[in-house]
Amino acid sequence: QVQVVESGGGLAQSGGSLRLSCAASGSIFSIYSMGWYRQAPGNQRELVATITATGDTKYTDSVKGRFTISRDIAKNTVDLQMNSLKPEDTAVYYCNADLTNRDYLSRFEVWGQGTLVTVSS
Repeated sequence: QVQVVESGGGLAQSGGSLRLSCAASGSIFSIYSMGWYRQAPGNQRELVATITATGDTKYTDSVKGRFTISRDIAKNTVDLQMNSLKPEDTAVYYCNADLTNRDYLSRFEVWGQGTLVTVSS
């Protein structure tokens, strides 16, 4: 079994900062990429930022220059530093890991339960 667990989130004022953390654990052989997605009420889940095992990053346009994703490969963790937060960043943020498990060497994606980020104006 493999799982990812998020931490962080909460309430911030517009212009403030929050940091999200995510840890993958279990029978993991390798992780190709980890990332963060978000879903606001009434909207579809969207990519926020991803980072590959080689450190390549991808951000959605609306967070470029404000959010930074980082990863600790040895610890199987990924963080999302969110600065200059805006009310439109309010959403449930989900951690995602694209990995191969150790038991069957099968590749699949694992999602966390989500953590709520609320930005007040």
